[in-house]
Amino acid sequence: MGKLSCIRSLCCMGPPQPASPAGTVDATAGVRVKVEIKNGIFELTLSNPDGIVTGVRYNGVDNLMEILNKEDNRGYWDLVWNPPGQKTGIFDVIKGTEFRIIYHDENQAEVSFTRNWDPSLEGKAVPLNIDKRFIVLRGSSGFYTYGIYEHKEGWPDFGLGETRVAFKLRKDKFHYMALANNRQRIMPMPDDRLPPRGQPLAYPEAVLLVDPINPDLRGEVDDKYQYSCEDQYNNVHGWMSFDPPIGFWQITPSDEFRTGGPLKQNLTSHVGPTTLAMFLSAHYAGDDLSPVFTNGEYWKKVHGPVFMYLNSSWDGSDPTILWEDAKVQMMIEKESWPYYFAFSEDFQKTEQRGSISGRLLVRDRYIDDEDLYASGAYVGLALPGEAGSWQRECKGYQFWCRADEDGSFYIRNIVTGNYNLYAWVPGFIGDYKLDATLTIASGDDIYLGDLVYKPPRDGPTMWEIGVPDRSAAEFYVPDPNPNYVNRLYINHPDRFRQYGLWDRYTELYPDSDLVYTIGQSDYSTDWFYAQVNRKVDENTYQPTTWQIKFNLDSVSPGSTYKFRVALASSARAELQVFFNDQNRGVPHFATGMIGRDNAIARHGIHGLYWLFNINVDSAWLAQGMNTIYLKQPRNQSPFQGLMYDYLRLEGPCDC
Repeated sequence: MGKLSCIRSLCCMGPPQPASPAGTVDATAGVRVKVEIKNGIFELTLSNPDGIVTGVRYNGVDNLMEILNKEDNRGYWDLVWNPPGQKTGIFDVIKGTEFRIIYHDENQAEVSFTRNWDPSLEGKAVPLNIDKRFIVLRGSSGFYTYGIYEHKEGWPDFGLGETRVAFKLRKDKFHYMALANNRQRIMPMPDDRLPPRGQPLAYPEAVLLVDPINPDLRGEVDDKYQYSCEDQYNNVHGWMSFDPPIGFWQITPSDEFRTGGPLKQNLTSHVGPTTLAMFLSAHYAGDDLSPVFTNGEYWKKVHGPVFMYLNSSWDGSDPTILWEDAKVQMMIEKESWPYYFAFSEDFQKTEQRGSISGRLLVRDRYIDDEDLYASGAYVGLALPGEAGSWQRECKGYQFWCRADEDGSFYIRNIVTGNYNLYAWVPGFIGDYKLDATLTIASGDDIYLGDLVYKPPRDGPTMWEIGVPDRSAAEFYVPDPNPNYVNRLYINHPDRFRQYGLWDRYTELYPDSDLVYTIGQSDYSTDWFYAQVNRKVDENTYQPTTWQIKFNLDSVSPGSTYKFRVALASSARAELQVFFNDQNRGVPHFATGMIGRDNAIARHGIHGLYWLFNINVDSAWLAQGMNTIYLKQPRNQSPFQGLMYDYLRLEGPCDC
């Protein structure tokens, strides 16, 4: 392809104004300044000094952005913040006040749009210096964007609820959305979500399509949360136009700048047509993942770069061509990370970073006399904290990998700084943390040798329910109400993404609650995926109490058993546990109200992970049949409830 030809700043008058009676031009017409970057493949237009993507010209189409939207509602960075004591977030489309050309030659252009804070803005604007960067390379079919956020020492306190980049594409062109090999489809139009074409459901994001423009979609539910994705799989998503055949893709080559670890779920693409690069959000976690900056603390972080990739084909009848090409490009971007061409000194290049390696083993003498390989373990670095704190960490960088079959791990390209090493192992409960704080310096290649994780264990397994994988997906997920179906998820591995599954519990258990009998019941068919409230009428819900029945041939007097409950989700819920006596005034164990992850309403199958280790006095148990009662007493909403990950009763220690 030709060289990167130009960066141009264009000044243009505002909309044509009627002439005055004397025939003179209205001198009050506004002047708009734009920045154009071309490389022979596409043309990127940005407002100046705002730094809003107002236009993308590509493959004969003058603008891929939604031309019916105002210019500041096309491609933009935004955030949600709140001053101290204010719970309601303030939505802010980030507009720069100063434009700079960082670098420009025939091979690369990088431009900057900055917005700086000063004390005169206190209470009016988020106390951050923000530098939005855009990069175009020679021969590259797309553009990069990244942002540098800085809160200087002594600046006012504030909370940050969300920050992202959003692109709104032309609704007359982009109708086909793809998130994964098995998650792609023709999508509704934005007008389909509005009355009378759309009927609002239990919350604003969910709409029943009663008279969509495309009649094939009639009767389906549209909800942007049905298209959420765990960050570990959230690398490429976007939209396709069939006439002409064009793809617009958001590629995220690294998770290091996203918060909450690899299991954190975020929005991707949804009706608009809209595509998002989420850097920080409280979705599926609640306020635990909204950082709060207090006492004038210093903070600086680079979000991105992410890549907006454009592709096209001769054959518009097969959307998989563009999707497969986008996946190839995603792998190229991942292999190119960290990008050498980003000019900010705050974005560290390969030679400035470090690496760490080792092997993780699991020691559980009730399973095996030898240490086991931590096969497939999630191993990562995050800011220092307690074991498991990585899933609530939201200020620093995180670096994760999956261990090999023998438990070996190698984490590369780590930004310099102080970290703890964390891990969790599918098939085992709990969290591992290396006691030492690790300092990563430029050029480091640290080998840690063999590390041993000892998962929580006091005695032999009496029985267990589920699989310890931090998800409720292995439990019984019902078919949706036929009146509220998203056809994409019929006979789909992610069947839990259907709308309204919480109400199916009431239909399955109209008068009495779930009873699970050890040795007879099967958790894949007999354990409902979420402990939700029973619907009595439109606005009334009953708490539910589940039972686990099990037989003990004998009880060891004066001993302590252990009941371990791992939760995959909690939404303003409480777990109360009773052993053989559900009518006692005080439960044997209670969590109090926990969690705000809203995974039940948002089709997430998990939110944050919780592990409770309950000491069980042998006096609470009996020889013969026993019953554990699991009560969730909070019943103000259909969405208050729990998702279980795994439950296990251990006998007394035989050591």
